[in-house]
Amino acid sequence: MLKLSFLQSMASLDYLSLPGKVLLPSASAFGFLPLSSAELWQFQHPVKADGSLSFLVIGDWGRRGAYNQSQVAFQMGRIGEDLNIDFVVSTGDNFYDDGLKSVNDLLFQESFTQIYTANSLQKQWYNVLGNHDYRGNVEAQLSPILRMMDSRWLCLRNFVVQTEIADFFFVDTTPFVDKYFLKPNKHTYDWRGIIPRKKYLTKLLRDVELAMRKSAANWKIVVGHHTMRSIGHHADTKELVQHLLPILEVNNADMYINGHDHCLQHISSTRSPIQFLTSGGGSKAWKGEIDKRNRNGTRFYYDGQGFMSIQLTEAEARIIFYDVFGRALHNLNLFKQLNSAM
Repeated sequence: MLKLSFLQSMASLDYLSLPGKVLLPSASAFGFLPLSSAELWQFQHPVKADGSLSFLVIGDWGRRGAYNQSQVAFQMGRIGEDLNIDFVVSTGDNFYDDGLKSVNDLLFQESFTQIYTANSLQKQWYNVLGNHDYRGNVEAQLSPILRMMDSRWLCLRNFVVQTEIADFFFVDTTPFVDKYFLKPNKHTYDWRGIIPRKKYLTKLLRDVELAMRKSAANWKIVVGHHTMRSIGHHADTKELVQHLLPILEVNNADMYINGHDHCLQHISSTRSPIQFLTSGGGSKAWKGEIDKRNRNGTRFYYDGQGFMSIQLTEAEARIIFYDVFGRALHNLNLFKQLNSAM
């Protein structure tokens, strides 16, 4: 069974056993925990009997099945079965256009539960928040009530998933972006738990750096919503490049996985081993914008719908991008020596 533990003591919490091999705090216990802080939660996820992991990555999806969301979900189910996936990662913008209104919002059922129905997708979903999610009731997506409605759902601002061969660091990237605070235009953002912003981000960066530095995993994978490197519509997110990227580089991150740009994309860092992987094609796509001036390290770009799979062993990572028809568009194989600390 998975065991959830806070970086500080959680011994006093009551646990609620849910399907999908996970132990989560009960709703009553969760109410006393700092969901709105930058404190990192920590989870353990088992590997397969052969020591491997496989999972899918989808982003920018929740549109009640429209814009080919249902078609992408169908192909995810097919590939998920072929790979016998262990879990699914969502890179944010889970519900369009303005997040969830409350825990009773039917959008949750109509865009998640009733869309990703394949047997292979009835696994744990690890979700981060995107900027569109912040336009709604953020606390609704973080609420344990949603996990009681659909036990696959797990969404926190920042957390770590540990396995025997890889550690995953899920980071809340929306509060980094200045324009949401300085020029929100007509949009209203739910900044509960984020203000004062500087204090939140300072603590978040410290916690991420500490967690990554302590990690002895052979693979270190960071997941956030916003782009770090992109030749798509949103381009690079300068605030992440300035504040978060140095932490990833110093602590030997292998991948940064994101959504935000509604496309599929692979860019290799020109100064470190980091691979920047965009999987934001869960529904509406075909923006038609490419930054031709910033193509350094670009290995693949597809301006359309689709998703990504990752298969991991201790020494190898196999990454495949798929389109809305389930066709493999781009393959990436990474190799590394076994971590002597493991």
